[in-house]
Amino acid sequence: MSDPLAALKGNVAVITGAGSGIGEGLAHCAAAAGMQVVVADIATDRAESVAGAICEAGGDATAMHVDVARPAAIDALADAVHTRFGDVTMLFNNAGVETVGYSWELSSEQWEKTLQINIHGAIHGVRAFAPRMLASGRRAWIANTCSIGGLGMMPLQTSYILSKHAMISYSECLFLEMQLKGAPIHVSAVLPGPVATRIFADGGGGQDEGSVQHRAMMDAMLHSDGISGLEAAQRIFPQVVAGAFWVSTHPEVTQQMAAGRAQHLSALSTPALPAEILASMGLAVPE
Repeated sequence: MSDPLAALKGNVAVITGAGSGIGEGLAHCAAAAGMQVVVADIATDRAESVAGAICEAGGDATAMHVDVARPAAIDALADAVHTRFGDVTMLFNNAGVETVGYSWELSSEQWEKTLQINIHGAIHGVRAFAPRMLASGRRAWIANTCSIGGLGMMPLQTSYILSKHAMISYSECLFLEMQLKGAPIHVSAVLPGPVATRIFADGGGGQDEGSVQHRAMMDAMLHSDGISGLEAAQRIFPQVVAGAFWVSTHPEVTQQMAAGRAQHLSALSTPALPAEILASMGLAVPE
């Protein structure tokens, strides 16, 4: 049986948010498969560092600046990539931010930034790249980084959680649209579990005591219990290549979250705070 990774050699992969975390790991995985990797990030220095490390290891990578919150910037990235490298075989819409705070206290700018990056970044990534992927008629892959958070609920992370619910829905609908077109383009919804990334360190949000404590708690949890971005990517990449729709870094956790969500909705249960959140805030846990 042929190795599906072998078919990727010489093809082009575009990864947004590739300057650190899961995106950086995916860039290394794609390069190890022999792909020409476009390391796209708003932090040009990080992107150049990742591309440089890949090249030093014998891979082929190019850093490109992109602000996925700006549709025109994504269009420019797509044009530049196709002009320089030709058809894109793999697109990872991976860029994302985390914003912590009470939903009514976040500024309009903070709300717009989170939604523009986490939702519109992927939507416009597909809009900019998919037409030429379809026109090529070749087998291709589009993967959207969602989150197991998209299967649940969490106070103070409202903007992030709702954006990941939206990304799961978007990925499902995009999958069906590719079916309607009869296109050989695989769509994946990537649901990472705990991964030690910069998402909380780089994120913004409310500065009230509760928000600051919650952000610190979540960041500490990721770095104490989470796997590295590279390990997450090493779990994600082969699943995407194999054509899986649901892609998980922590399958058991994902199954538990999905089952809990299904039970919550089927019973039309009233939302309830997790006991650990109540305890962390010094609130009584209902019996």
